[in-house]
Parts: sequence; structure tokens; C-alpha cells
Amino acid sequence: MKRRNLISMAATCVALSAALTTGAAWAQQTTLRVFSGGQNQRPDLMRKLFDQYQAANPNVKVDIETGGATSELQRQYLSTVLNAKDPAIDIYLIDIVNPAQYQNAGWLEPLDSYVGGAAALKPYLPVYSTSNVVGGKVAAMPAFADAMFMYYRKDLLEKYGIKEPQTWDDLVAASKKVQAGEKNPNLQGLSIQGAPIEGAVCTFLLPYWSMGKSFNDASGKMTLDKESAAKGMQMWLNMVDQGVVKKNVAEVKTPDTVNEFKAGQVLFAINWGFAWDRFKDDADSQVKGKVGVMPLPAVAGGKSATCVGGWQWALSAYSKSKPEAAKLIQHLSSPASAKFLAVEGSLLPVYQNVYTDADVLKNAPWFKDAANVIIAGQSRPMSARYGEVSDTIRTTASAILARTKTPAEGVAEIEGRLNRVMR
Repeated sequence: MKRRNLISMAATCVALSAALTTGAAWAQQTTLRVFSGGQNQRPDLMRKLFDQYQAANPNVKVDIETGGATSELQRQYLSTVLNAKDPAIDIYLIDIVNPAQYQNAGWLEPLDSYVGGAAALKPYLPVYSTSNVVGGKVAAMPAFADAMFMYYRKDLLEKYGIKEPQTWDDLVAASKKVQAGEKNPNLQGLSIQGAPIEGAVCTFLLPYWSMGKSFNDASGKMTLDKESAAKGMQMWLNMVDQGVVKKNVAEVKTPDTVNEFKAGQVLFAINWGFAWDRFKDDADSQVKGKVGVMPLPAVAGGKSATCVGGWQWALSAYSKSKPEAAKLIQHLSSPASAKFLAVEGSLLPVYQNVYTDADVLKNAPWFKDAANVIIAGQSRPMSARYGEVSDTIRTTASAILARTKTPAEGVAEIEGRLNRVMR
């Protein structure tokens, strides 16, 4: 009897000890909340990355928060949360143009003490090394790259014996030839974003840059050539008048370009890297196996230029778990994570060597040329007041495309407003 009691007591003690151990482990678990943006930032893939991290780090639980269909809406949400000094979000994704703005506002925690300073950014593509170091401090770490690409209907160019256009004039001629041959009134020659969204900033800059012009110098001071900028916007309007670009271009948003190209209603489309998977994998895509990717055309006598994007992981200045959050950021910005996002979702890597990885190229063969496009690309103006810069350019560009302002009037307005911001 005594033996049974002893065994029972021992079993009870073991169970109690296990419960206490489990309770202690649970008590030590850190929950990190990550804002990963909207659909274009692929929160589904981010969730898989977080699950991998949790499996290797059982003391960490990662909650994901999504929202904002556009980068503007995401910025607005983050501005509200961070202005309130809300510690609810530990880590968040920001656009390549935002590190200076967020650091200037005191919203992010510099990562130097966690990653070893600016030297930690040397392995990344140069544009991401540069954009994420602000005032000598590491403001954020690269997540994945992005750029504006020219997608085109490979099958239709082959059908009419047309080579990839090198200039915008070539693109207009190609569009007219195909449109005339197809006799499809719904077939657009070129789709661009003209609504007052972030894509319209690139719409304004692309022809301007291809003339060899710069919008700002290394210090961030505006160097706008008004005559060239007006010519660039007039080029788009001429394409509307020629029937190459749709008349309501001032209403076109990023998803519109994707969906219309996917439906087989567009010959050429300018859009971000994420669009490739939409064309390739979506069940309702009418262009599977028919899509080519090429550098953007240039003005006659100019050079191809594209608008670089990409997303960065930032640590909230108000996080209550900064060491744990910083460790997660290091994992999310690692070569292994870059390869995972490239293979699983065709998200462009921030490491040059990942572009030549066999597994990556098997999934996205167009990546072999993408790295050079990104390296040669230009960033939208880096400014601590980028929100104002973006708002001015995109709303004014949209107004020009809506013909409520002439190109000359709009460009003069941009110069007048941004002279006070970009000094």
C-alpha cells in the first residue's frame, strides 16, 4: 500500500513538474506582431516564412497583420499607428523611399547594434544598401526587390514579325500595327498607371529619366528640368490621342493594368515584378505562356530607365521586444529567405547571386535579365518628406493625364511645391 502511494505521489510530482516547466516556457514566449502590407507584398508567403522561424525558435510567436491595397494606404495606416507611439506593431514593411522619412520622424529603431552597422548591407544590391543607410545609421533591412518592367504579348509580336521596341516611338508603331491587324477594339497598345497612386510617380519619371535627366542630386536637392518633364508627359498624351493608351488613363490603377493584361486586352504593360506570377499562375489568366519581359524603351537618343521599388523590414521605435524583433528581421532579410520568396512567389531578390540560382531560374527564367534592369534602375526621390513629394507628383501627373492641367502648368506646379520641400 505504501509502495502504491509512493508511486502515485511520484507520478503526481512528475506531472506537476512537467506542468510547471511547460508553464515557464509559455511564460517566456515572446509574441511579435508584424505588419506585412497588402496583397502585392504576398502576406501568404510571409506567413510561411514566419512559420519556419517559429519552428526553429519555439520561444517566439509571430502574428501577422495585413492591410492597405496600395503603398499610400499602407503609409497612412502606419503613420496613424506610429504617430500614436503604439507598441502593438513590432516590425513593419516599408517602401524603398521611406527609410529616411521614418527615421526622421523617429518611428523606427536603427538596427546598427543588432546587425553590426552599415557594413552588414554590403552583400545586397547597391540600391538597397544605399537607401537603407540614413545619416550613417542602418534604418531598415532589405526584404525583396522590385522594379517597373515592360511586359508584352510575345505571341502577338511574333505573329506580326515585330522586335522588342527600343524606343517609345518604336512601341507606338508596334502597337498600331498589332491593333490594326487584330481588329479588336478592346486591345490597348500600352497600359500605364495614371490614377493618383504611387505608380503615377513612376509614370511621370520614366520618360524624363530616359532623356538622361535627373530629378534630384545626391544631397536630395531637386534638379528638375521643366522642359524635359513636360515633354515626357506630353508623350503620354500623344499616345492617348493616337489610340495606343486608353482615354481614361487618369483612372488606371496598378490592379487595372494587371487584370486587363491578364485578360488579353493589352499588348504592352508597365507594372511591378509581382505581376509576373499573376500572368503565369492565376486561373483566369488568358496569357499563360504568352508573356515576355523587356527593359523599358527610351526616348530617341536616350537610354532605357526604370523605376526601382522594393520593400524593407523596419523595427518600430515603440516595440517592447526589440532584441527578439531584430533577430527576426535578420532572418527575414537573409539569403535563404530571399531564395524562398523568389522560388515560391517570384519576388525579386535583394542579393545579386540569388538571381543565378538554378532553383530560382527554374521557377522564373526571366530573372536572368532582371538583376541588370534593377541595378540600372533609379529610385524615386529619397526625401525625409517623401509623403509630400509623392503626393505632389502623383496628383499632378494624374491631373495632366486627365487634361485638367497642361504639361507645362503641371510641371511648374510640381517645381513650385517641391522647391519648398526638397532643399
